[in-house]
Amino acid sequence: MKNNSLFIILYRMRVPFLVIIIAYTIAITGLVLIEGKDASGNPYHMSIFDAFYFISYTATTIGFGETPYEFTYSQRIWVSFSIYITVIGWFYGIGSLVRLLQDKLFLQEIEKSRFKRQIRRLKQKFIIILGYNQITSEIIKRALEQDIRTVVIEKSEERGNDLLLENFTPTVPLLIADAHSSVALEQAGIKKHNCKGLVSLFEDDSLNLRIALTSKLLNKNVKLAIKSTTENHTENLKDLDVEIVANPFLIISKEINMALNAPNLLKLEKWLFKVDTLNSSLPIFPKGKYIICGFGRMGQSVYERLKTNNIEAHFIEIKKKEVEFKKSKFTQLTYADADDKDTLLEIGIKDAVAIIAATNNDTTNLSILATAKKLNPNIMTIVRENEMEDFSIFKSANIDHIFMPAKILINKTTNALINPLSDIFIRLISEKEEIWAAKLVRRLFETINENPILFELELDFDFAPEIARYLKIKKELELKIFRVSLHNKELNNNVVPLLILRDEEQLLLPSWETKLELNDKILFACDEHAKNDMEYIAQNIYEFYYALTGKEKRTIFKGLFK
Repeated sequence: MKNNSLFIILYRMRVPFLVIIIAYTIAITGLVLIEGKDASGNPYHMSIFDAFYFISYTATTIGFGETPYEFTYSQRIWVSFSIYITVIGWFYGIGSLVRLLQDKLFLQEIEKSRFKRQIRRLKQKFIIILGYNQITSEIIKRALEQDIRTVVIEKSEERGNDLLLENFTPTVPLLIADAHSSVALEQAGIKKHNCKGLVSLFEDDSLNLRIALTSKLLNKNVKLAIKSTTENHTENLKDLDVEIVANPFLIISKEINMALNAPNLLKLEKWLFKVDTLNSSLPIFPKGKYIICGFGRMGQSVYERLKTNNIEAHFIEIKKKEVEFKKSKFTQLTYADADDKDTLLEIGIKDAVAIIAATNNDTTNLSILATAKKLNPNIMTIVRENEMEDFSIFKSANIDHIFMPAKILINKTTNALINPLSDIFIRLISEKEEIWAAKLVRRLFETINENPILFELELDFDFAPEIARYLKIKKELELKIFRVSLHNKELNNNVVPLLILRDEEQLLLPSWETKLELNDKILFACDEHAKNDMEYIAQNIYEFYYALTGKEKRTIFKGLFK
């Protein structure tokens, strides 16, 4: 591979090198040719080595005196001349070197070389994140918590500096380049076997689509998490076999649908995303008239869900040109300022049960809800929060429900990449009924606690060697082995199996009598103590033996696996 930084050094420093070499050559040649006298007064010519030695310490202004003998006047005149040409040559060379070290192109190449070395040395699982901002910063933190490294490609040097100032541990390799560049993606390690995913959450749907296409061409096995904001774009991404399509507005509308029909499902989802606990109040949305402020992507997505549930919705949009072509689809639509009291009264704010402020401006959204509350103190307020730094302001505003697209992207992306079984579980339960969800919430709460942790385990020789070895010889083993307490076999740990993924089969809430198979992937909800016990059972031969037989294993029991 071409070393661009070395090429720049050779290119920029060739003239200074030549100047120094020529100055030394002239000075040394003169000392060799000029006749001197030895200690006895006999004629003497310096050797090339003596001349080089003397000029070396003279040109660097060290000065050890005349050597090997005292100089004649002719030699001293030549040395005086040599001092000026060699010292000037050094000054020119040092000045050129300083300019080189300040050269933007050279510094960029040095950083690229350093980045390439970091990627070559990266042996852990890692994901590539395109662009650095508040959203991707949070994704990096969550990935590092799960011992998954991250690599960032960012076009802006300013944002790249923000990443460096975060001082993540371990270090996050950074490449300043265009995210859609195939060269940059290759340099970031997209073709490496330990590259487990790529995240592209840009606002530009077409850019995200281009990145998805490029990434799949470079490595068809890499798992992609791509942001989408329109139905058409979502379909295009699915055609490319993109595994994770994160549409925050679609997710928000689904959450509202859950709140209307199965609030316990929404409670489960919030727990899975680590947003809330199982002891939180039910997110119930009333049925009646809704006012939606903002005819954007979120507003339209929410409207479709409300329409599906036979709920009346009235739109308010200030920009007429943006919605004229769709007016026929939304019969109740008013062109006006949603913050205007007269407008809200005219469309029936006092009869409405809820108002949704869904514009892309946080100040406007807060102002709309404040006005609505004055006109109808009992109205439920729902808001779209655009900037993450405004969270404390929104919390203080006493709003009933806050939907933050940025936070939704973080939850969806990290859950799908870092906890894939949890993501599958969320998709499987999304169509379940309220009664089913309520029973599961109660079971989790009573069996474990209000905030169970999630534990994913794959029954293979890497993560569960004792289980895998036992299953390899075709011995039957039931799921209930993971319920055993290693302190007392007669007691059960606080654990609930949520999902078993087996080839193309998905077993939702499997019973403890389910027969295990090699390479099963299991999702558990449990407490920390149960998690530790399950890890020991899966990996430690003594603990596995105790869980299996109820007896202490004091010596290697070779017959167990025969």
